[in-house]
Amino acid sequence: MLAALGFVAITMVATHFLGPKRKTSDKLINFESGIEQKGNARQPVAIKYFLTAILFVLFDVEVIFFYPYAVNFRGLGWDGFMAMLMFVGFFVGGFIYIWKKGALMWED
Repeated sequence: MLAALGFVAITMVATHFLGPKRKTSDKLINFESGIEQKGNARQPVAIKYFLTAILFVLFDVEVIFFYPYAVNFRGLGWDGFMAMLMFVGFFVGGFIYIWKKGALMWED
């Protein structure tokens, strides 16, 4: 551990002292992936974008919970099956709620 930390420290110090130091105007400007900046970066983003992102995370978490059940469904028995039915029921209930609230409508 000491050798690894020493190597990192020596490398950082050596590159600081041995590296070139040319500060030109091109190097001092912000770099945005090679794309010229246009407009204000602080303009508001539609809430539908964030709702879609949250729904994606929700579906992703659902898959994470289904995987252990799929691997061990025989060992979990009927108790595990009932727990998964409750989980799916709550999930479908939430999905119907957001559907009724219009979170999935993109027309406006």
